Amino acid sequence: MAARPRVVVAGGGLLGCALADELTERGWTDVTVLGAGEADEGPGLVFRTDADRTLTEFAKYTAAKYGGLDGQWCFNPVGSLDLATTPERLADLRRRHGWATSWGVRGFLRTPRECADLHPLLDGTRLLGGFHVPGDGLLHARRAAEAQARRAKARGARFSAEEVVRVERAGGRVTGVVTAAGRVRADVVVFCDGPDGLALPEAPLRLRYARTSPLPELAGHNDDHVQAGKPVLRDLDTGLTVREHVDRLGIGGAWDTAVALLPALRDAEAATTTTIPLPGTPDGMPVLGEHPELDGFWVAKAVRAEHSAGIARELARWLVDGQPALALHGCDLARFAPSSRFTAEPVRTGPFHERQVALGAHFGAADGWARPDRYSAEAGAEAIVTRERVAMFDLTSAPRLAVTGPGALPFLQTMTTGDLAHPPGTLTGTLLLGEDGGVRGRLTVARLGDERFHVGAGGRLDFAWLRRHLPGDGTVQVHETTPGTCCLGVWGPRADSVLPELSTADFSAEETYVVDVPVVALRLSTVGEPGWELHTTADLGRRLWDTLRERDIAVAGYQALTSLRMEAGTTVAGVDFTTEHDPYEAGLGDAVHRDKGYFLGRDALAGRSAATVSRRLTRLTTGRVLQGKEPVYVEGRAAGYVTSAGYGHTLGHAIAYAWLPVEHSRSGTPVEIGYFGERVPGRVA
Repeated sequence: MAARPRVVVAGGGLLGCALADELTERGWTDVTVLGAGEADEGPGLVFRTDADRTLTEFAKYTAAKYGGLDGQWCFNPVGSLDLATTPERLADLRRRHGWATSWGVRGFLRTPRECADLHPLLDGTRLLGGFHVPGDGLLHARRAAEAQARRAKARGARFSAEEVVRVERAGGRVTGVVTAAGRVRADVVVFCDGPDGLALPEAPLRLRYARTSPLPELAGHNDDHVQAGKPVLRDLDTGLTVREHVDRLGIGGAWDTAVALLPALRDAEAATTTTIPLPGTPDGMPVLGEHPELDGFWVAKAVRAEHSAGIARELARWLVDGQPALALHGCDLARFAPSSRFTAEPVRTGPFHERQVALGAHFGAADGWARPDRYSAEAGAEAIVTRERVAMFDLTSAPRLAVTGPGALPFLQTMTTGDLAHPPGTLTGTLLLGEDGGVRGRLTVARLGDERFHVGAGGRLDFAWLRRHLPGDGTVQVHETTPGTCCLGVWGPRADSVLPELSTADFSAEETYVVDVPVVALRLSTVGEPGWELHTTADLGRRLWDTLRERDIAVAGYQALTSLRMEAGTTVAGVDFTTEHDPYEAGLGDAVHRDKGYFLGRDALAGRSAATVSRRLTRLTTGRVLQGKEPVYVEGRAAGYVTSAGYGHTLGHAIAYAWLPVEHSRSGTPVEIGYFGERVPGRVA
């Protein structure tokens, strides 16, 4: 690709203009934006606090950037006020306040009286409380789009109202687009709006939005320029939102709920009503990134206006610098399995499914798979039997692939931090890093032959990353084996005695048999007990299950596995650590072998070690079971946040993992965790 490639942005609305601004600011000035400009139909609400830290960062940057654009106001920080009319919602708002504290957003829990003081049209007697975020507010999308377009044009970008009707491609990459006016050459095409010709995982919603007739109670409060001065209201139970439009209110969602909360609406009418399309996906997250099957074709879809500038900045970083600064695993297009692109419900079942149903399994979803969460009323019993005897866990939903060919070893040596140059029959735990040394994923690699490797990964993004870096000479082949295979984890102190035919050498990988079932047996454990992962083909899965059950091996589900994993200190990529953390901060330095030679991310780790980190992923014992993402306080001040939490059934106490400054990560340090408005005591383990 050229140093300054030709970029076409399909979509002339807010996101397209924001992306053109961010790209041209970074020196990519050969940018053509195609498509109609931003309409003025949306309510323009900006709520920065979300359970997802990355979405919060998107919204924080959007508010900050649009608040500083030249010309008429583009962002009005009137604040937001989430309302609670039930005890359950009040508890949820306390949790939301905890998220805000974890992610650095200033917010306050308010009494009913304080809510009515902030928005005098509210009937405070209908409320139990609220959550007030002063820095939230209103976005004027058309003005923000036009202001960013002006900046991009001044740096050389071009804009046209012509819509893209076709994407041209050759040799597996984009070469340009076609509009009614002709062809536009391009090295990179980013679709922000309109039909893209690809089956992307979108699930759009629709919002009924009404503007009231003028309200006497608002007369003289606002002018046509400012439009609003009171906080945006939201009722998460009904989906209701309310904002000012000078002397009118804009009502999104249930009108009856609005009337009950705002008595001034009893005599008002809906002067105008529109239906507004809202972006959506099966998991509620945006869809970002380069398409895995078409080089140079990028998408930024299902993006809400409140995230537009933040997403544009990360896309520009990704394109210009080669990687984003924020952790985008939850937004990456490659996160979806083909079967889970249009639903969050499990649509895939493994060969053990009928046996599991017969045992009374309760299922959850994992990458489209139906995965047993538990078999009994208490997952603790399943964890205890694993610690005391032996149990088996269905790991079929965990992604697997085969890497083969004469270039397989050099390829994996370059892509991962571990030294894989060991004889066949060995197993290595290793990491995938970005160029900046951030941890992209955690792999287990079994060398089954000179040119054959079995790779177990934490998610689909790991596979996409490997495929994206395949050499073009055909010496390496990467094939996903998950759909045609299955896996059982067999762990516990009695594992060796019930499967005496298998090797007990640590980190061994052997192709062998369990009775008459051919298996790949990997000697590893994530639960702190001896045992194996047993892989076989899907057609023999039920036979493997029955063979193991005949040996009196108990069954256990994912809830027990999570508890045992946390007890054993096994952390999870994308949950406990992300691309924003390096291996030493995450406690994974042992998986880095810098002396083996070059690997991706190696240069960025120069000078780093466990002794140089300023923050650390830290294990806590806590006074109660947490849910994750809560703020952690040290000496009364917010110092970090919880990544994951659970109960250690065989230890008898709650466990959490949290990011803390290194000076507060020493064993024995007392902490407090903000949990639904309370402070829960804890201690660094």
